[in-house]
Amino acid sequence: MNDSAKKNELSKPGEVVEQPLYEIRQQIYSRAVSGWFARWRWALVIFTQVVYYGGPWLVWNGRQAVLFDLVARKFYIFGIVFWPQDFIYLTGLLVISALSLFLFTAVAGRLWCGYACPQTVYTEIFMWIERKVEGDRWARMRLDQQPMLARKFGLKAVKHGLWVALSLWTGFTFVGYFTPIHQLAAEIAGFAASGGQGSGPALGPWEIFWVLFYGFATYGNAGWMREQVCKYMCPYARFQSAMFDSDTLVITYDRERGEPRGPRARNVDAQSLGLGHCVDCDICVQVCPTGIDIRNGLQYECIGCAACIDGCDQVMARMGYPKGLIRYTTENALQQKLALRQILARAQRPRVLVYTAILWSIIIAIGITLYTRVPLKVNVIRDRANLAREVEGRWVENIYRLQIMNTQEAPHRFIVRANGVETLQVADEEAVEIPGASARMVPVRLRVETGKLAAGSHKIEFEVTAADNAAVVARERSIFLVR
Repeated sequence: MNDSAKKNELSKPGEVVEQPLYEIRQQIYSRAVSGWFARWRWALVIFTQVVYYGGPWLVWNGRQAVLFDLVARKFYIFGIVFWPQDFIYLTGLLVISALSLFLFTAVAGRLWCGYACPQTVYTEIFMWIERKVEGDRWARMRLDQQPMLARKFGLKAVKHGLWVALSLWTGFTFVGYFTPIHQLAAEIAGFAASGGQGSGPALGPWEIFWVLFYGFATYGNAGWMREQVCKYMCPYARFQSAMFDSDTLVITYDRERGEPRGPRARNVDAQSLGLGHCVDCDICVQVCPTGIDIRNGLQYECIGCAACIDGCDQVMARMGYPKGLIRYTTENALQQKLALRQILARAQRPRVLVYTAILWSIIIAIGITLYTRVPLKVNVIRDRANLAREVEGRWVENIYRLQIMNTQEAPHRFIVRANGVETLQVADEEAVEIPGASARMVPVRLRVETGKLAAGSHKIEFEVTAADNAAVVARERSIFLVR
C-alpha cells in the first residue's frame, strides 16, 4: 500500500486530505545484466558514440567533414554543401526520421527508445560508470544507506567527477559541429591557459554557454533524472499505443507458462507443486532501468530495452527451463499459439507495407534530387532606382543584380547570357569568377536597340553556365522594361 492509500484509509470522514500531484520518485538501483540483447544494446552504444564523438574530427578537402556553419549559413556534410535554399532536404530528413520511427514501432515496438535514443545511450554509459565505481545493485544500495564518511564521499566524488568530465566532453563535441572543432579546442585551451582572462584565442560567450548547457543537460538527464525523462518528459511514451496493434512485437511475459509463480529448489518438479516456470525471483524488475514489473503486462514506462529478457533467460537456464518466458512476441501469437514463421508473415500487414512504401519513395526521391542537384543557384533582382534608361542615343538599358551561388567547393568561371527578345545583349563582361562555396552579387546591364521593342514589359531569361562544364547551368526569368 502506498503512502496516498494509507492516508486515505486513516483519514476521517469529511477530512480534507492533500495528495501530491506527482508520486515521489523512488530510487532505482538497476542490476547489471548480460545476454544477447545487452550485447546488441552495447554495440549500438559504441557505434553511436564513435559516430558522435568522432564525426567533428573527420577532415574532408582540407576542412571539417561535418560542419553546420550557422554564421556563414552553410552546412558541410562531406562533399556536399547545403545552403538555406536547400531547406527542403532538412524537411525530407525529418519526414524520413518520423516515418522510420512509425515503421519500427509498428513492427517491433520501442526499438528506438531501447537501443539508440540519446537518453538511453547516455543513461547506459552513466550506469556503467556508476557500477564500476560503486559496485552493482546491492553494493550501491548498501553504500547509499551508509553515513557520508571518507570512503563514501570519495566514491561519490569519483563517480560524479567522471560524469561531469564526460558531460563536458559531450557538450564540447556538440558545439564542435557548429564551430570548427580544432578552432574550438584551441580557443578553450587558450582560455584555460590564460585563467579565463582572455589572453588566448577568443572564446565566444555563446560557445561557452552551449558547452555548459549541453553538458549540464547530459549530466542531469543521464545522471539524475534517468527514467523520469522517459516517463514524464518524452511524449513518445504517451502516443506509442496509437502505433501498436495485435501483431506488433513487444516484450511480453508468458502468463500461461509462468503462472502461478513461486520459488522452488532447482531440482524440484514445478508441475508437482502446481507452479509455472516463473520462480518469482524479481530479476526482471531488478534489471529494468525504469523499475517496472513486466509481468503486470505492457506498460507505457517500458522502453523496450529487453534487459528483462536477458535476465529471465539466465534464470531459466539455471533452472533447466526453456528460455523465452519473457520474450519478444505479439498479442495474437500468444492467443493463437503462432509459430515464428507465422509471426513474421503477419509483420507484412497493410500498415507496415504502407509505411515502408512511403518511406522508400521519399528516400529514393531525395536521393535522385541530390544526385541530379545542380551546384549553381541564381537569383535575379531588378534595380528599382533605374527601371529603364536610354544610353548612347541608340540603346534602351535595364540594370539587374544577379546573386550567383557556387555551391561546389571548387572555384568556377561562369558565363552570363540573356535571351528572349530581339537584339538583347549583355553590356558587361560576360565571365564571372566565383570562389568555391561562395556567393557573389553581380551587376548586369542588358541592352536592346531603340525602337525594336514596344513600350511595356517583355519576358526575358538569364542563363548562367559554368565555362568548364556546360551541364552546370541555371536559368532565371525576369522582365525587360521599355518606356
